[in-house]
Amino acid sequence: MIRPALTVLLLLQLIAPPTARAAIYRQVHSLKITTLVTMVAGNPREGDGEWGYSALVEVDGHKILYDTGASPDLVLKNAAALKIDLHDVEDVVLSHNHWDHVSGLMTLRREYMKDNPQAMSRVHVGARIFEPRLTAAGEDHNGLLKVKDEYPATGGAFIVHDKPTEIFPGVWFSGPVPRPHDEKNWSPGLSLRTGQGLVEDNVPEDSALIFNTADGLVILTGCAHAGIVNIADYAVTMLSAPDVRVLALVGGLHLFSASDQTLAWTGESLKRYKVQYLLAGHCTGFEPTYRLRESLGLNRKTAVVAVVGSSFSLGAGIDPRKLAQ
Repeated sequence: MIRPALTVLLLLQLIAPPTARAAIYRQVHSLKITTLVTMVAGNPREGDGEWGYSALVEVDGHKILYDTGASPDLVLKNAAALKIDLHDVEDVVLSHNHWDHVSGLMTLRREYMKDNPQAMSRVHVGARIFEPRLTAAGEDHNGLLKVKDEYPATGGAFIVHDKPTEIFPGVWFSGPVPRPHDEKNWSPGLSLRTGQGLVEDNVPEDSALIFNTADGLVILTGCAHAGIVNIADYAVTMLSAPDVRVLALVGGLHLFSASDQTLAWTGESLKRYKVQYLLAGHCTGFEPTYRLRESLGLNRKTAVVAVVGSSFSLGAGIDPRKLAQ
């Protein structure tokens, strides 16, 4: 039996105009996303770069750590250098299984649980993240191979999502993203075992965070292996918001080796979402960031290469730090 409140919600979704339908979903009112790990340092003596990604999300009084970098201790060191306190972060999101996004988890859990047993105690992941990633020799290169047993032993819990989930009001974990567009935004070489035999590992668990704001959607990605256009399309569909713009894209887009044709298609495809800000880090690449800046009609204040310490804030835009300003 359908509850009366649910019936009203369903009717509103059917009869309301597109812009009104988006307002049915809860919105975030304050949001800051700060880059903790990416390839390039931003200010002298305020963190180091590496091939990896991590960002701290501060949203309406909640904190979320999105990915944990490639080195076991770089998130810890960069947070200290930036004078950012992580001891009260209880929720972690891992965008996918790759080593350059998950390697700091155990260090962070063990360090911060000394003072706060709940620190880093919940890790949100997409379905299929623990499946073996096989080399041609049959070796498993899943980046969470050891962590999947070590982490629960500390009292932490992996929370596996196979569909979109609102983890805080207005904050959505996408779970695995449908891929109608043929965006091959991953590096080849690994395979997944299926009932039909081995298939190419396309990182099926790849997940983003989506923030529903009054000014549009903010999308945070680790590598966007599912394809940034696929992710944007899914985010808009997920929130029944076909007329709502994508206010900001933040994180890795895995376009560093993309062809000119692919970059042109990506920029053209994103135009319909009227993207206002681009803080492109990690595997996006420098040249692809500038190409997207041009395609989207942005400038050096609204579209920059992310560096350690750079941030996007709702209402204030991008703080690029010294190197990227």
